Amino acid sequence: MLKIAIINGPNLNLLGKRETSIYGTESFETYLKKLETKYPKCTFIYFQSNIEGEIVTKIQELGFGNVDGIVLNPAAYTHTSIAIADAVKAIETPVVEVHISNITNRETYRHESYVTPFCKGSIIGFGLKSYELAITSFLI
Repeated sequence: MLKIAIINGPNLNLLGKRETSIYGTESFETYLKKLETKYPKCTFIYFQSNIEGEIVTKIQELGFGNVDGIVLNPAAYTHTSIAIADAVKAIETPVVEVHISNITNRETYRHESYVTPFCKGSIIGFGLKSYELAITSFLI
């Protein structure tokens, strides 16, 4: 059984309610149930926080053999958080960065990711399907 953590950053608790033209109408909790059904050979640990330090702590907690992979959507912290980037850099567990929207097609300040250089890969712009693509990367 593969153990995968999904860590979501700020405002992703509002999926299904906020900017539905960009992020869709489905809550992450509903989507997570679909992932659990689609990937029965995976155990998922889900964590979401609007607080940068809590995300850093969770990455550190899981990053040394406690999970097989981390799917990380740092949300707005992608473009601002050296602390999250340093946490990803420090751990042994592979991390795949995901974004629901194509951050390179949005505001200029969203084009740079501090996290990307320390990840196994990045998947952007495929809606919630980005998470599935990240999970698949751990299965191959």
